[in-house]
Amino acid sequence: MNLNLKNPLCIFDLETTGTNINVDRIIEIAVIKVMSNGEVIRKSDLVNPGVPIPAESSRIHGITDTDVAGKPLFKELAKEYARFFEGADLAGFNVLKFDIPILVEEFLRAGVDFDYSRKKIIDAQRIFHLMEKRTLSAAYRFYLNKELHDSHTAEADTQATMEVLMAQIARYEGQPVIDSMGNTIGEIRNDMEMLSQLSSADMIDLAGRMVRNEKGEEVFNFGKHKGKRVTDVLRNEPSYYDWMMNGDFALDTKRKLTEIKLRELKNK
Repeated sequence: MNLNLKNPLCIFDLETTGTNINVDRIIEIAVIKVMSNGEVIRKSDLVNPGVPIPAESSRIHGITDTDVAGKPLFKELAKEYARFFEGADLAGFNVLKFDIPILVEEFLRAGVDFDYSRKKIIDAQRIFHLMEKRTLSAAYRFYLNKELHDSHTAEADTQATMEVLMAQIARYEGQPVIDSMGNTIGEIRNDMEMLSQLSSADMIDLAGRMVRNEKGEEVFNFGKHKGKRVTDVLRNEPSYYDWMMNGDFALDTKRKLTEIKLRELKNK
């Protein structure tokens, strides 16, 4: 089937030195860019992370320090990939919790502005969990009745994600989506706006430190202020902002918190 696209859709996957979005680095990136006319453009690179790749990570994806020796640093590729992503929406498997946060951190370290807030984000894992309540290999087996070979290589995982996303739309189109509380929150359609809403409607920052509650208000999603409105906390405990800005939080989280603070100051 063909995806119904208003904007190009960049389906991507990353392999990294680890899973800590604050400190770990990209070592492989692969992107399939699906154009509105159905044309498919592929782009991928091995990346020198600038730090040793832990052995436990190499055991998962098979990429070693030798493989990335002499490869470009991400900061050398950042502008090129920013241009490739420009004007396109984003999709992947578990991209909300992992791939996009790490990608944004790498762009920020490279001094390249990457405004994901203007992009629709479709997470095939989120749709999978909503509709079937499981890994990319399991999704590939479930939707396509095939085994995923070369799992944990970025190119294979990206290809598999594209096939899974198309199969999800074909299987569920027109079906309502019901959350864990029994509320109907939308339906599956071949429409990136709707799929983005199902994937990331409550998202504020990529690390999930702040989310939207049922009323659409920005609330903290961790620590002593979990569930409290961000604006209330910043007003009643101004030092909390400084604590977060100086703490071990993702750069994207700090940027979003600052945006909220500046917005409230402007509205006073």
